[in-house]
Amino acid sequence: MDAGDLATWVGSTFAAIAAGATLWTLKSQRDQIGEQRTFIGEQRMFMVEQSATLALEREELRAVAEDRRWAQARQIRMYQRQVGARLDGAGQQVTPNDHWAVTVQNGSDAPVHQLEVRFGTAHLAAEVYEWPAFEPAQLRATVGDRLVMPVFLLGPRRALRFASQAWPETTVHNNRPTLFFTDDNGVRWSLDSQGKLEEVPAEPQA
Repeated sequence: MDAGDLATWVGSTFAAIAAGATLWTLKSQRDQIGEQRTFIGEQRMFMVEQSATLALEREELRAVAEDRRWAQARQIRMYQRQVGARLDGAGQQVTPNDHWAVTVQNGSDAPVHQLEVRFGTAHLAAEVYEWPAFEPAQLRATVGDRLVMPVFLLGPRRALRFASQAWPETTVHNNRPTLFFTDDNGVRWSLDSQGKLEEVPAEPQA
C-alpha cells in the first residue's frame, strides 16, 4: 500500500468513526429528549390527578362545612293549627277557626335567638308564651309566662307557643305563619308553614 492509499484509508476510517460517533450522539440525544418528554408527560398527568384530588377534597370540605352551617337550623320545628272554634253540646262548630296557634320547638343542643312569627306578609304574632309541652299535639297544655317579641332566647329542647290575631274564617288561611330565628352561630333563618328553610340575607349596613 503506497502512501496515498494509506492516507485515504486512514481518512476514510476516521470519517466513518466520526460519522458513527455523530449518529450515536444524535440517537442518544433523541433518546434523552424522548425520556424527558415521557417524564414531562407523566408529571403533567400527576399534576392533573393531584389537582383533581385537591378539588374533590375542597368540595368535600365545603359540603361538610355547609352541612354544619345548616345542622342546627334543621332541628328547629314549627307546627301550626287554625284554632278558635267553639262546639255546641252536639259537637257542632258554632264559631269559626279565626286564628293560628303555632308551636316552635328547638330540638338542637344549643340555643336559638331572636325568634318571631309573622303571619301573611306583615302581621306579627299577637302573643307568645313559654310552652312546657314539647309535643305540638298538646294544644291544651298549661301555658307558661307570656314573653316579649322577638323572643331573645329559646334554650335546647324547649318550646314556645305563638298566637296570631283573629281574622274572618275566609281570611285566616291566607295568613299562614313563617318563623324567623337566629341560630347559635349568628345566621338568620326563615321557616315557612310548608317546611321550607332558607337563610335570610343580612340587611345592608346603613
